[in-house]
Amino acid sequence: MNASEGWCGVQGHPDVVVVGAGVIGAACAEALSAAGLRVTVVDRGAPASGTTAAGEGNVLVSDKEPGPELELAKASRRLWPELLAGLAEEIGPQASEAEWEPKGGLVVATGGESAAPLADFAAGQRAAGVRAEEIAPDAAFDLEPHLTRAVTAAVHYPDDAQLQPVLAAAALLAAVRARGGRVRPGTEALGVERTAAGGVAGLRTGAGTIPCGAVVNACGPWSGEFSAAAGAPVDVRPRRGMVLVTAPLPPGTVRRKVYDADYVGAVASDGADLQTSTVVESTRAGTVLIGSSRQRAGFDDTVRVDVLRAVAAKAAALFPVLARVPVMRAYGGFRPYAPDHLPVIGPDPRLPGLWHATGHEGAGIGLAAATGRLLADLFTGAPPVLDPAPFRADRPALTAEAVS
Repeated sequence: MNASEGWCGVQGHPDVVVVGAGVIGAACAEALSAAGLRVTVVDRGAPASGTTAAGEGNVLVSDKEPGPELELAKASRRLWPELLAGLAEEIGPQASEAEWEPKGGLVVATGGESAAPLADFAAGQRAAGVRAEEIAPDAAFDLEPHLTRAVTAAVHYPDDAQLQPVLAAAALLAAVRARGGRVRPGTEALGVERTAAGGVAGLRTGAGTIPCGAVVNACGPWSGEFSAAAGAPVDVRPRRGMVLVTAPLPPGTVRRKVYDADYVGAVASDGADLQTSTVVESTRAGTVLIGSSRQRAGFDDTVRVDVLRAVAAKAAALFPVLARVPVMRAYGGFRPYAPDHLPVIGPDPRLPGLWHATGHEGAGIGLAAATGRLLADLFTGAPPVLDPAPFRADRPALTAEAVS
């Protein structure tokens, strides 16, 4: 779809309505408004109050094997600092503050059986253009003095970064507002209205219909439900994860994102059963975020003590100093899971005017900048920032007849 075909908005109404005010929806809205489109963002809750609020803020290249998602991650890692710098000039440093920290990441093996797979994984990433530096255990201890001495192999990723996800989404939405767009919290999307020709004519909400030429489905874990209501279902489902937050620790206790090599396997797994792996990282406030868990259990938000116990035990094994640190709170969130582990970005050929930006699972914060740019490029007919074909909405893994 190009500019002449899809976004001739009704006079006085937006060209595009983005459904979902999390970081993915905010990034899409920002990129579309930067391209000169009139944009409205709706969310049934408050902005960034769903999956984004439960995120750790990771902007990673270290956890993705060579392929389309890694290419999206590389593009996003390049775009995030450029985007934030541009927002600082446009809306000011305070409104654009997102606690960007290019602090790097460290992946470690703590058993002999995982050292060789870690080295092989890093070699594949280097061939794909990622800086993945194999280092000796002593060098890993120099980077992270409190790391367990059971480390047998390590890879340093200088390009891993972190930001504060709620602040990042707020900054993106502030730019949309500054350009004349609207953000409407507390507005539930119910489906779409269609033209006589069968394309999108508006978004139906609990507060009435918003006439528009296009709708972007950025509903995160609820994208499957919304796409079904719109009449063009994509198979995106919730996958739950939980995170522990410690009390503030002295500076330097944990210096970067550190995780066990098993984490990569958990990210790529298709299993529905509970999986836990070790992820530890600090925040600017001094707290330490501890994860991670993955489980497909629908929208069940029960806090499971056994999950928290398993996550905490693995973190203390990686950083023994954490065994003596109090935990302030725990939280869980639902992540949008696609069966083939690839995001959905682009137009839906079954319904002209419907677009998707979803399915990023736990990587949405890191992938948001490139997702927004790619969607805006496709929408306006600009040369795409990267090959969009792997993320198309009509690939066989997604077009289920019904979303469960």
